[in-house]
Amino acid sequence: MNTLHRDTDLVLSAEGVTRSFDGFKAINDLNFYLGEGELRTVIGPNGAGKSTFMDLITGRTRPDKGTITFHENDGHDIDLTKLPEYKVNRLGIARKFQTPSVYAQHTVFDNLLLSLDRPRGVFQGLFYKMTPEDKEAIEEILETIRLTDRQHELAGFLSHGQKQWLEIGMLLAQKPRILLVDEPAAGMSDEETERTGELLLSLEGKHSIIVVEHDMEFIRQIARRVTVLHQGHVLKEGSFDHVSKDPEVISVYLGRQKHD
Repeated sequence: MNTLHRDTDLVLSAEGVTRSFDGFKAINDLNFYLGEGELRTVIGPNGAGKSTFMDLITGRTRPDKGTITFHENDGHDIDLTKLPEYKVNRLGIARKFQTPSVYAQHTVFDNLLLSLDRPRGVFQGLFYKMTPEDKEAIEEILETIRLTDRQHELAGFLSHGQKQWLEIGMLLAQKPRILLVDEPAAGMSDEETERTGELLLSLEGKHSIIVVEHDMEFIRQIARRVTVLHQGHVLKEGSFDHVSKDPEVISVYLGRQKHD
């Protein structure tokens, strides 16, 4: 049961959300609350509904029932289920998929420049000139993602982990309030995984972050509050120690992992 109190400053609320595909309930009466500046990790077995939930938040698909609400800083609430995907993104909800997507033939610096939160019309793009503020913002992101020394190299030459960090940086350039990160540690070396955890922890408080992941050691590194999904519903929620020792979680997820 979700125990985050409603008097907490919330940035996102999902209530009574259900989504079926050909009669199968991928999401089943889901309630989920994300606090402002919170770093939340979401775990669960394959088919638990994790990806579908991310699709629902970002407007890639619509719920059959329920509401998903974005709480703006000025106190206004916006029903995300009524918006197309691009409008959800413009609100400041950015998503990083498991496979990194960068502009391989552009430098690391230019990848960030192209991602900046600025007018994107054809006319503005043709006559855009980088401002000192833009340069300062890019340099700050480069430092955050630890790629300052690679900024003039083509992104295509980066390692897998470095491409993941660059894509996170590209999302940060858009100044998101909510950052959705899907399995960031997949395919990484142990050192890259640890550095990715450090990166996400450094963003806590500046952005509200949902991380979907299977690597339990990585979850242990970054976990604050863990949500366990099972059959499209919140099975358990709490600290890493709380959920990792829970008999139901062990039965439906952690026990299976040990045998995989």
